[in-house]
Amino acid sequence: MGKGGEQGGDSGEPAAQIRFYTWEEIQKHNLRTDKWLVIERKVYNVTKWANRHPGGQRVISHCAGEDAPDAFQAFHINPTLVQKFLKPLLIGELAPGEPSQDRDKNSQLVEDFRTLRKTAEDMNLFQASPLFFSLYLGHIIAMEVLAWLMVSYFGTGWITTLILACILTTCQAQAGWLQHDFGHLSVFKKSSWNHIFHKFVIGHLKGASANWWNHRHFQHHAKPNIFKKDPDVNMLHIFVLGDTQPVEYGKKKLKYLPYNHQHEYFFLTRILLPFLIPCSHTLLIPLWSWLDPPRVSHPTLFPADCGAGKLSTTGPLFPKFLMKLKVQEKKAKLQNQIMFLESHWFVWVTQMNHIPMEIDSEKHRDWLSSQMAATCNIEQSFFNDWFTGHLNFQIEHHLFPTMPRHNFWKVKPLVKSLCAKYGVPYEEKPLGKAFVDIVGSLKKSGDLWLDAYLHK
Repeated sequence: MGKGGEQGGDSGEPAAQIRFYTWEEIQKHNLRTDKWLVIERKVYNVTKWANRHPGGQRVISHCAGEDAPDAFQAFHINPTLVQKFLKPLLIGELAPGEPSQDRDKNSQLVEDFRTLRKTAEDMNLFQASPLFFSLYLGHIIAMEVLAWLMVSYFGTGWITTLILACILTTCQAQAGWLQHDFGHLSVFKKSSWNHIFHKFVIGHLKGASANWWNHRHFQHHAKPNIFKKDPDVNMLHIFVLGDTQPVEYGKKKLKYLPYNHQHEYFFLTRILLPFLIPCSHTLLIPLWSWLDPPRVSHPTLFPADCGAGKLSTTGPLFPKFLMKLKVQEKKAKLQNQIMFLESHWFVWVTQMNHIPMEIDSEKHRDWLSSQMAATCNIEQSFFNDWFTGHLNFQIEHHLFPTMPRHNFWKVKPLVKSLCAKYGVPYEEKPLGKAFVDIVGSLKKSGDLWLDAYLHK
């Protein structure tokens, strides 16, 4: 139990004397209405402040009652500045006889990981290359311009439209990886500049909400593949994942869908999903927003409408609104093509690192062990780096979310060495096998569900 004054930190008033707490006491404060954190042996009451947390209150809630310095370091590019917000929330410290880590975590592994992070900082691996990200943004804008020029000079025939769909799908996918960089504060030294560019890329190039992305994605990074904490494994009863959830569903005789066929209808969801989300993040295509139909007068933009435009000014046979409808129809078809293609690109790349890995309830592991259990890497190549937005280095990205992606390959040997020292599995595979493993994992989980459903 704590000794001394009460938890005055949450009110912003400094405590009159230092209070000491045991882990047993701290772990009781992991509720929605009562949250304590431990960072470097200092105990903070973040209950009221959590609602003002820029990354969302849930990501803090997921770490409540735990030792959280590694998560704190992982998400903040300027921990010293953030410490100013923590200072008035301080309510005490760990009792002198208490270990620095909770729940019998391997203290030597934890310390060695923090030493590794310090080594990466000394190697300037958290310093971004302006040239890399400038060229990356430039190649996205260049694809946008190329698509616009194609419409201007070649019209909207079916061959041109197919080429446009491929170009704009690539543009949208790459913009998705770029917004991911800004969202993780890995480009600029100042958070404000990262936020500004993040909102530009995800809002204007992707058509999604930066706040929505932050709220969901930081939860995923804090507690990857953990049910009730990682929103990415909340499948709304469409799929069952891992080894434990299928058995639980089976024992309870839950059959929202035939899960033993989920590895098959997974492909169907990839076809239908883009059309079931009319406001998806791929809907706002900058190219077509430039082509406002009432102002489209160049005959090569829409050759099929050339004669129609003339008829619309001479009689009722083909009124102007029909021309506008034809333009809107073409826009919708192109949007659907892009949504379909990018949906596949996004899902296969983002799930290949996680779905085949351990998916389970909270086990309160240390930062390194938790991230390694939930992630795997894909073999490095120029194409893999570009195609996945360097998410083929998912392990390094999860361990160091604010590290610029072009430095992942440099820290990789250090991570592998540390994992080998403590016998922590470091999994890496070819790109094709990673895709196959997604389907294989879904089939395995489906079979577990069927067996439990029929026999348990």
